[in-house]
Amino acid sequence: MALIISQIKTSLSEPRENAVGKALASAGIKPAEVVCAHIHKTSVDARHGVCFVSSVYAELNSARREEALAARRPNVSLLPKAEFSPQIGTEVPDGKIFIAGFGPAGMFCALTLCEYGYKPVVLERGAAVEQRVPAVERYWKTGIPSPDANVQFGEGGAGTFSDGKLTTRINDPLCARVLEKLCQFGAPAEILTKAKPHVGTDKLRGVVKNLRERVIALGGEVRFLAPLEDIGLSGGRVRSVTVGGAAEKCGALVLAVGHSAHDTFGMLLKNGVALLPKPFSVGARIEHLQADIDRALYGEFAGHPALPPAEYNLSYRENGRGVYTFCMCPGGFVVASANADGTVVTNGMSNFDRAGANANSAVLVSVSPEDFGQQPLAGAEFIRRLEEKAFALGSRGGRGHAPAMLTREFLGSGGAFSLGRVTPTYLPGVQPADLRDLFPDFVTDMLTKGLRQFDRRIKGFSDSDSVLTAVETRSSSPVRIPRGDNGAAACADNLYPCGEGAGYAGGIMSAAVDGIRTALQIMERFAPDVWG
Repeated sequence: MALIISQIKTSLSEPRENAVGKALASAGIKPAEVVCAHIHKTSVDARHGVCFVSSVYAELNSARREEALAARRPNVSLLPKAEFSPQIGTEVPDGKIFIAGFGPAGMFCALTLCEYGYKPVVLERGAAVEQRVPAVERYWKTGIPSPDANVQFGEGGAGTFSDGKLTTRINDPLCARVLEKLCQFGAPAEILTKAKPHVGTDKLRGVVKNLRERVIALGGEVRFLAPLEDIGLSGGRVRSVTVGGAAEKCGALVLAVGHSAHDTFGMLLKNGVALLPKPFSVGARIEHLQADIDRALYGEFAGHPALPPAEYNLSYRENGRGVYTFCMCPGGFVVASANADGTVVTNGMSNFDRAGANANSAVLVSVSPEDFGQQPLAGAEFIRRLEEKAFALGSRGGRGHAPAMLTREFLGSGGAFSLGRVTPTYLPGVQPADLRDLFPDFVTDMLTKGLRQFDRRIKGFSDSDSVLTAVETRSSSPVRIPRGDNGAAACADNLYPCGEGAGYAGGIMSAAVDGIRTALQIMERFAPDVWG
């Protein structure tokens, strides 16, 4: 056991390590009782002045003393030691274990299996990161995405071209394992102690390559440019998978295909796999000067060298519909993220240093099957129409340009798009357009209400020359593939829906955790396979 001592404040001018001594003193712990102590997590508190707030990990030489402190002090809690003890099954799989997709869910599923003697075969429809990066950079110059190597498809999934945020709302002990593994493969050690850790796309590229090489070294196989083309489903089992036109015998199949493989969803539906439409969100990216956000949130402390670029998280709800900011990228860039020509998709990205002039985030409105239809792929069709419409509006300025508008014009009476202090970062470029012509009225109305509410929370949020660039549609999957308590789909007892694409995760961390849990469920049933 160990203790977590919370709500320990330190000023901007004092060493962060002072939090450890303050925590021990606040809990009445004597130095002689301490086996080890260090900062657990740190965040910035800008609600009343600006300071750092830390939680401190402390292991004492008496478990009884730890329990007594946790029982009587409200800011002290017990932290049981995390145990990772997979149960290994005895059933011999009738074919290889396949994992479709090598984003966070697929990567951590494959890694976990390999670490315990299994030899899965990963099928990744996109390219390895070495080929993916130059292909994406060409897309950002030309506006023409590669169908095989783009921001959505390829090694590391969509997260490889993102801020690399590792925050999550799930409270799962496996989160610590994910962070430790990421550090093992090259992520900065500070992600272990930051309350809002991030890796940055520049460092993520090396991390995913190192993880892939570890999977291969342990006996796993990773096939790039190898989409899952078909499955042979009969008698409640996946009997085969088709890759490169050839059917291969399948003992188990993990579906970690991500939120953008809409064609794969169609193939699964055709083969009798149950898919349900689920709520998701659509909207636009908003860009501000990072300096404006810093001043709004840090006040007189803005620019202090000890402070990171300021972040925000805003939401508003009315009549059952929500509008909220998502994937806020301090010092980042708005990036083109389409995987098909003739569409425009936006996303946010930042490097580890978050040193860009602009801050950006998605401003999204929730939509549900009541809005777009109850058919399994109705949400995917709704997304496609929005992305094609955004392409048509933006292409007046050049191929792949995105439609954009000043936020105050969106809230006002429209007018000419005259850039102010904020220069849009989207490449290959933006085209002035009225975004009210892009969205259905129920999205436009809620987006308008949200932006006005957010301006009350952060002064200048919806003015200050901020720019809206559209369209953002890939925050989550439009479908859910139902699964049981054993992790398997109802239609096939060896088919394991996993991660964001299956509707069971909402970011890098939760997808990675779901990948580990799926691996544990496979391991509990099957013996290390003999097919490697």
